[in-house]
Amino acid sequence: MQLVESGGGLVQAGGSLRLSCEAAGITFSAATMGWYRQGSEKQRELVATITSDGNITYADSVKGRFIISRDNVKEMVFLQMNSQKAEDTAVYYCHARRWYELWGQGTQVTVSS
Repeated sequence: MQLVESGGGLVQAGGSLRLSCEAAGITFSAATMGWYRQGSEKQRELVATITSDGNITYADSVKGRFIISRDNVKEMVFLQMNSQKAEDTAVYYCHARRWYELWGQGTQVTVSS
């Protein structure tokens, strides 16, 4: 069972990045998938989640800017990040939940102001 993130990097404020997370060894279509982030000297926080039937939740800080989506055939979840701000700088983690919780290794996103 594993989650592997990709797509992080450096972006200027106002720019966009798309994160991807590929799952292996889980029943992806049945899992609630999510993205969390942890900034320097901050606690890990929820960014967005998407359930198996497509219900979506966003943190207030990213509503209207970020879009979470999933592809159950490819067993991937995505996070489209638009209009990025310096405060979006963090390590972003992919997360899967059923009766278990599974985390990816994280990918760094740095937004320069």
